[in-house]
Amino acid sequence: MKFEAVTIKDIAKALGLSTSTVSRALRDSYEISPATKKQVLEYAAEINYRPNPIALSLKEKRSRSIGVIVCEFANSFFSQIINGIESIAYDKGYNVIISQSHESYEREVIDLNYLASRSIDGLLISVSAETEDLSHIQSLHDRGFPIVFFDRVAETILTHKVIVDNFKGGYDATIHLIDSGFKRIANLAGSPFLSNTKERFDGYLKALEERGVEFDQDLTSHCLHGGMEYEEVENALNKFMHLSSKPDAILATADKVTTNCLRYFKSKNIKVPDDIALLGFSNLDLTDLLSPSLSVVRQPAFEMGQIATELLLQLIESKRPVRDFEKRVLPLQLLARESSIKK
Repeated sequence: MKFEAVTIKDIAKALGLSTSTVSRALRDSYEISPATKKQVLEYAAEINYRPNPIALSLKEKRSRSIGVIVCEFANSFFSQIINGIESIAYDKGYNVIISQSHESYEREVIDLNYLASRSIDGLLISVSAETEDLSHIQSLHDRGFPIVFFDRVAETILTHKVIVDNFKGGYDATIHLIDSGFKRIANLAGSPFLSNTKERFDGYLKALEERGVEFDQDLTSHCLHGGMEYEEVENALNKFMHLSSKPDAILATADKVTTNCLRYFKSKNIKVPDDIALLGFSNLDLTDLLSPSLSVVRQPAFEMGQIATELLLQLIESKRPVRDFEKRVLPLQLLARESSIKK
Protein backbone atom coordinates (compact mmCIF):
# COMPACT_ATOMS: atom_id res chain seq x y z
CA MET A 1 0.00 0.00 0.00
CA LYS A 2 1.35 3.42 -0.96
CA PHE A 3 1.89 5.80 1.96
CA GLU A 4 -0.18 8.97 1.80
CA ALA A 5 0.48 11.81 4.22
CA VAL A 6 -2.38 13.53 6.01
CA THR A 7 -3.32 16.84 4.38
CA ILE A 8 -5.21 19.98 5.36
CA LYS A 9 -8.07 18.72 3.18
CA ASP A 10 -8.31 15.56 5.35
CA ILE A 11 -8.55 17.66 8.52
CA ALA A 12 -11.15 19.95 6.96
CA LYS A 13 -13.30 17.01 5.84
CA ALA A 14 -13.12 15.32 9.25
CA LEU A 15 -14.08 18.48 11.13
CA GLY A 16 -16.57 19.83 8.64
CA LEU A 17 -14.57 22.99 8.05
CA SER A 18 -13.22 24.68 4.94
CA THR A 19 -9.57 24.12 3.98
CA SER A 20 -8.91 27.86 4.30
CA THR A 21 -10.24 27.87 7.88
CA VAL A 22 -8.02 24.91 8.79
CA SER A 23 -5.02 26.55 7.14
CA ARG A 24 -5.54 29.79 9.05
CA ALA A 25 -6.07 27.93 12.32
CA LEU A 26 -2.81 26.05 11.89
CA ARG A 27 -1.05 29.39 11.24
CA ASP A 28 -2.61 30.86 14.42
CA SER A 29 -4.41 33.55 12.42
CA TYR A 30 -6.34 36.23 14.35
CA GLU A 31 -9.24 35.65 11.94
CA ILE A 32 -10.06 32.28 13.50
CA SER A 33 -11.81 31.93 16.87
CA PRO A 34 -9.87 30.37 19.80
CA ALA A 35 -12.39 27.50 19.98
CA THR A 36 -11.88 26.59 16.30
CA LYS A 37 -8.11 26.86 16.63
CA LYS A 38 -8.20 24.53 19.62
CA GLN A 39 -10.36 22.04 17.73
CA VAL A 40 -8.09 22.04 14.69
CA LEU A 41 -4.81 21.86 16.62
CA GLU A 42 -6.00 19.03 18.87
CA TYR A 43 -7.19 16.98 15.90
CA ALA A 44 -3.97 17.69 13.97
CA ALA A 45 -1.92 16.47 16.94
CA GLU A 46 -4.13 13.40 17.32
CA ILE A 47 -3.56 12.27 13.72
CA ASN A 48 0.12 13.35 13.76
CA TYR A 49 -0.32 15.93 10.99
CA ARG A 50 2.86 17.51 9.63
CA PRO A 51 2.93 20.37 7.10
CA ASN A 52 4.05 19.37 3.60
CA PRO A 53 7.65 20.63 3.34
CA ILE A 54 7.45 20.94 -0.46
CA ALA A 55 4.33 23.07 -0.26
CA LEU A 56 5.89 25.22 2.46
CA SER A 57 9.07 25.70 0.45
CA LEU A 58 7.07 26.82 -2.58
CA LYS A 59 5.13 29.28 -0.48
CA GLU A 60 8.06 30.66 1.51
CA LYS A 61 10.58 30.26 -1.34
CA ARG A 62 12.73 28.47 1.21
CA SER A 63 13.09 24.77 2.03
CA ARG A 64 14.48 25.34 5.54
CA SER A 65 17.08 22.68 4.75
CA ILE A 66 20.85 22.98 4.50
CA GLY A 67 23.26 20.61 2.78
CA VAL A 68 26.53 19.33 4.21
CA ILE A 69 29.36 17.62 2.31
CA VAL A 70 32.12 15.87 4.28
CA CYS A 71 34.61 13.20 3.28
CA GLU A 72 33.35 10.47 5.62
CA PHE A 73 30.83 10.09 8.45
CA ALA A 74 32.98 7.49 10.21
CA ASN A 75 35.84 9.97 10.70
CA SER A 76 35.64 11.07 14.34
CA PHE A 77 36.56 14.66 13.46
CA PHE A 78 33.77 15.02 10.90
CA SER A 79 31.19 13.20 12.99
CA GLN A 80 31.82 15.74 15.77
CA ILE A 81 31.48 18.59 13.26
CA ILE A 82 28.14 17.17 12.11
CA ASN A 83 26.95 17.07 15.72
CA GLY A 84 27.86 20.75 16.01
CA ILE A 85 26.04 21.58 12.78
CA GLU A 86 22.88 19.80 13.85
CA SER A 87 22.90 21.39 17.32
CA ILE A 88 22.45 24.81 15.71
CA ALA A 89 20.43 23.95 12.60
CA TYR A 90 17.61 22.09 14.33
CA ASP A 91 17.27 24.75 17.03
CA LYS A 92 16.77 27.28 14.24
CA GLY A 93 14.18 25.15 12.46
CA TYR A 94 16.39 23.81 9.65
CA ASN A 95 16.78 20.21 8.52
CA VAL A 96 20.23 18.90 7.60
CA ILE A 97 20.97 16.73 4.55
CA ILE A 98 24.43 15.15 4.74
CA SER A 99 26.49 13.63 1.91
CA GLN A 100 29.95 12.09 1.98
CA SER A 101 32.46 12.41 -0.85
CA HIS A 102 34.72 9.52 0.24
CA GLU A 103 37.61 11.86 -0.72
CA SER A 104 36.51 11.65 -4.36
CA TYR A 105 36.24 14.75 -6.58
CA GLU A 106 33.72 12.97 -8.79
CA ARG A 107 31.54 12.05 -5.80
CA GLU A 108 31.78 15.60 -4.50
CA VAL A 109 30.44 16.99 -7.80
CA ILE A 110 27.58 14.45 -7.77
CA ASP A 111 26.77 15.26 -4.14
CA LEU A 112 26.77 18.99 -4.82
CA ASN A 113 24.49 18.67 -7.85
CA TYR A 114 22.10 16.41 -5.94
CA LEU A 115 21.87 18.75 -2.94
CA ALA A 116 21.37 21.81 -5.14
CA SER A 117 18.58 19.99 -7.00
CA ARG A 118 16.84 19.34 -3.67
CA SER A 119 16.38 23.10 -3.22
CA ILE A 120 18.50 23.40 -0.09
CA ASP A 121 18.84 26.96 1.22
CA GLY A 122 22.61 26.80 1.65
CA LEU A 123 25.66 24.55 1.77
CA LEU A 124 28.40 23.70 4.26
CA ILE A 125 31.35 21.99 2.59
CA SER A 126 34.77 20.59 3.40
CA VAL A 127 36.33 19.80 0.03
CA SER A 128 37.54 16.33 -0.88
CA ALA A 129 41.19 15.30 -0.93
CA GLU A 130 41.10 15.00 -4.75
CA THR A 131 39.56 18.40 -5.40
CA GLU A 132 41.73 20.77 -7.44
CA ASP A 133 39.10 22.11 -9.84
CA LEU A 134 36.63 24.25 -7.90
CA SER A 135 34.42 25.25 -10.84
CA HIS A 136 31.43 23.22 -9.59
CA ILE A 137 31.43 25.20 -6.35
CA GLN A 138 32.37 28.51 -7.96
CA SER A 139 29.48 28.38 -10.44
CA LEU A 140 26.98 27.83 -7.64
CA HIS A 141 28.54 30.64 -5.59
CA ASP A 142 28.49 33.00 -8.59
CA ARG A 143 24.71 32.56 -8.81
CA GLY A 144 24.37 33.87 -5.26
CA PHE A 145 23.97 30.53 -3.51
CA PRO A 146 24.97 30.69 0.20
CA ILE A 147 28.10 28.56 0.83
CA VAL A 148 30.37 28.32 3.88
CA PHE A 149 33.61 26.33 3.91
CA PHE A 150 34.94 24.57 6.99
CA ASP A 151 38.23 22.79 7.73
CA ARG A 152 39.32 22.34 4.09
CA VAL A 153 38.65 25.60 2.32
CA ALA A 154 38.91 27.17 -1.14
CA GLU A 155 40.84 30.39 -0.69
CA THR A 156 39.82 31.74 -4.11
CA ILE A 157 36.07 31.68 -3.36
CA LEU A 158 34.95 34.72 -1.35
CA THR A 159 32.66 33.54 1.42
CA HIS A 160 32.79 32.68 5.12
CA LYS A 161 35.39 30.10 6.17
CA VAL A 162 35.95 28.32 9.49
CA ILE A 163 39.30 26.63 10.08
CA VAL A 164 41.70 25.77 12.86
CA ASP A 165 45.17 27.25 13.32
CA ASN A 166 46.79 24.57 11.19
CA PHE A 167 50.18 26.31 11.02
CA LYS A 168 50.43 26.45 14.81
CA GLY A 169 49.27 22.84 15.06
CA GLY A 170 52.08 21.63 12.80
CA TYR A 171 54.57 23.96 14.48
CA ASP A 172 53.72 23.05 18.10
CA ALA A 173 53.70 19.31 17.36
CA THR A 174 57.13 19.46 15.69
CA ILE A 175 58.61 21.63 18.44
CA HIS A 176 57.36 19.13 21.02
CA LEU A 177 58.99 16.21 19.19
CA ILE A 178 62.30 18.04 18.76
CA ASP A 179 62.34 19.15 22.39
CA SER A 180 61.60 15.53 23.39
CA GLY A 181 64.87 14.51 21.73
CA PHE A 182 63.77 13.43 18.26
CA LYS A 183 65.67 14.75 15.23
CA ARG A 184 64.58 12.60 12.26
CA ILE A 185 60.93 13.62 12.21
CA ALA A 186 58.94 12.36 9.24
CA ASN A 187 55.92 14.35 8.09
CA LEU A 188 53.20 11.98 6.91
CA ALA A 189 50.44 14.18 5.56
CA GLY A 190 47.11 14.09 3.77
CA SER A 191 46.39 15.29 0.25
CA PRO A 192 48.81 17.94 -1.06
CA PHE A 193 45.84 19.77 -2.62
CA LEU A 194 44.21 20.61 0.71
CA SER A 195 44.65 23.95 2.47
CA ASN A 196 45.10 22.39 5.91
CA THR A 197 47.83 20.02 4.65
CA LYS A 198 49.86 22.93 3.31
CA GLU A 199 49.43 25.01 6.47
CA ARG A 200 50.45 22.15 8.78
CA PHE A 201 53.49 21.43 6.62
CA ASP A 202 54.53 25.09 6.78
CA GLY A 203 54.35 24.90 10.58
CA TYR A 204 56.50 21.76 10.52
CA LEU A 205 59.12 23.51 8.36
CA LYS A 206 59.18 26.59 10.60
CA ALA A 207 59.76 24.47 13.70
CA LEU A 208 62.65 22.61 12.05
CA GLU A 209 64.20 25.92 11.03
CA GLU A 210 63.87 27.47 14.48
CA ARG A 211 65.44 24.48 16.21
CA GLY A 212 68.23 24.18 13.63
CA VAL A 213 67.11 20.78 12.32
CA GLU A 214 67.86 20.29 8.62
CA PHE A 215 64.84 19.54 6.43
CA ASP A 216 65.08 16.22 4.59
CA GLN A 217 62.74 15.82 1.62
CA ASP A 218 62.90 12.03 2.02
CA LEU A 219 61.05 12.43 5.33
CA THR A 220 57.92 13.88 3.72
CA SER A 221 55.13 11.88 2.11
CA HIS A 222 51.49 12.51 1.20
CA CYS A 223 48.45 10.26 1.22
CA LEU A 224 46.13 11.49 -1.52
CA HIS A 225 43.01 10.10 0.17
CA GLY A 226 43.94 11.30 3.64
CA GLY A 227 44.63 7.84 5.05
CA MET A 228 41.21 6.42 4.17
CA GLU A 229 43.04 3.82 2.08
CA TYR A 230 45.40 1.87 4.34
CA GLU A 231 47.71 0.99 1.43
CA GLU A 232 48.65 4.66 1.02
CA VAL A 233 49.85 4.86 4.60
CA GLU A 234 51.54 1.47 4.38
CA ASN A 235 53.47 2.46 1.24
CA ALA A 236 54.61 5.74 2.78
CA LEU A 237 55.78 4.09 6.00
CA ASN A 238 57.54 1.33 4.07
CA LYS A 239 59.45 4.04 2.21
CA PHE A 240 60.47 5.69 5.48
CA MET A 241 61.52 2.38 7.06
CA HIS A 242 63.76 1.50 4.12
CA LEU A 243 65.76 4.73 4.32
CA SER A 244 69.41 4.32 5.28
CA SER A 245 68.75 6.82 8.06
CA LYS A 246 65.29 5.95 9.37
CA PRO A 247 62.98 8.46 11.08
CA ASP A 248 62.85 8.37 14.86
CA ALA A 249 59.42 10.03 14.97
CA ILE A 250 56.34 10.36 12.78
CA LEU A 251 54.13 13.45 12.67
CA ALA A 252 50.84 12.32 11.12
CA THR A 253 48.85 15.38 10.10
CA ALA A 254 45.48 13.77 9.30
CA ASP A 255 43.08 11.74 11.44
CA LYS A 256 42.94 8.53 9.38
CA VAL A 257 46.68 8.74 8.69
CA THR A 258 47.26 8.67 12.45
CA THR A 259 45.11 5.61 13.13
CA ASN A 260 46.57 3.70 10.17
CA CYS A 261 50.09 4.43 11.45
CA LEU A 262 49.12 2.58 14.61
CA ARG A 263 47.76 -0.31 12.55
CA TYR A 264 51.00 -0.47 10.57
CA PHE A 265 53.24 -0.41 13.64
CA LYS A 266 51.24 -3.20 15.26
CA SER A 267 51.45 -5.37 12.14
CA LYS A 268 55.23 -4.88 11.96
CA ASN A 269 55.76 -5.30 15.71
CA ILE A 270 57.29 -1.81 15.89
CA LYS A 271 57.20 -0.48 19.45
CA VAL A 272 55.97 3.07 20.11
CA PRO A 273 57.82 5.12 21.33
CA ASP A 274 60.79 2.73 21.87
CA ASP A 275 61.40 2.12 18.15
CA ILE A 276 59.67 5.22 16.81
CA ALA A 277 57.61 8.05 18.29
CA LEU A 278 54.18 9.00 16.97
CA LEU A 279 52.22 12.22 17.27
CA GLY A 280 49.09 12.68 15.19
CA PHE A 281 46.15 14.93 14.48
CA SER A 282 43.20 13.02 15.90
CA ASN A 283 39.81 13.62 17.52
CA LEU A 284 39.27 10.04 18.64
CA ASP A 285 37.92 9.99 22.20
CA LEU A 286 39.99 6.99 23.34
CA THR A 287 43.53 8.08 22.44
CA ASP A 288 44.38 8.52 26.12
CA LEU A 289 43.35 4.90 26.83
CA LEU A 290 45.67 3.31 24.26
CA SER A 291 48.88 1.66 25.39
CA PRO A 292 51.00 3.65 25.09
CA SER A 293 48.67 6.65 25.28
CA LEU A 294 48.70 8.57 22.01
CA SER A 295 49.97 12.14 21.71
CA VAL A 296 47.57 14.13 19.55
CA VAL A 297 46.70 17.53 18.21
CA ARG A 298 42.99 17.82 18.92
CA GLN A 299 40.70 20.13 16.96
CA PRO A 300 37.54 21.89 18.26
CA ALA A 301 35.33 20.04 15.78
CA PHE A 302 31.96 20.53 17.51
CA GLU A 303 32.58 24.27 17.85
CA MET A 304 33.68 24.45 14.19
CA GLY A 305 30.38 22.91 13.10
CA GLN A 306 28.40 25.32 15.25
CA ILE A 307 30.18 28.44 14.00
CA ALA A 308 30.01 27.37 10.33
CA THR A 309 26.26 26.79 10.67
CA GLU A 310 25.67 30.14 12.36
CA LEU A 311 27.55 31.91 9.55
CA LEU A 312 25.62 30.00 6.87
CA LEU A 313 22.26 30.87 8.43
CA GLN A 314 23.30 34.52 8.52
CA LEU A 315 23.89 34.35 4.76
CA ILE A 316 20.60 32.57 4.15
CA GLU A 317 18.50 34.93 6.25
CA SER A 318 20.21 38.20 5.30
CA LYS A 319 17.85 40.68 3.61
CA ARG A 320 20.72 42.21 1.62
CA PRO A 321 23.62 40.68 -0.33
CA VAL A 322 26.56 39.99 2.02
CA ARG A 323 29.83 41.57 0.90
CA ASP A 324 32.00 41.22 4.00
CA PHE A 325 33.10 37.70 4.86
CA GLU A 326 34.84 36.26 7.90
CA LYS A 327 37.63 33.73 8.23
CA ARG A 328 37.35 32.26 11.73
CA VAL A 329 40.54 30.59 12.97
CA LEU A 330 40.02 28.36 16.01
CA PRO A 331 42.77 27.25 18.42
CA LEU A 332 44.08 23.68 18.59
CA GLN A 333 45.09 21.67 21.64
CA LEU A 334 48.35 19.69 21.83
CA LEU A 335 47.99 16.71 24.17
CA ALA A 336 51.48 15.29 24.81
CA ARG A 337 51.36 11.70 26.06
CA GLU A 338 53.49 8.55 26.14
CA SER A 339 53.77 7.94 22.39
CA SER A 340 55.99 11.02 21.89
CA ILE A 341 58.10 10.88 25.07
CA LYS A 342 61.50 9.13 25.08
CA LYS A 343 61.90 6.57 27.84
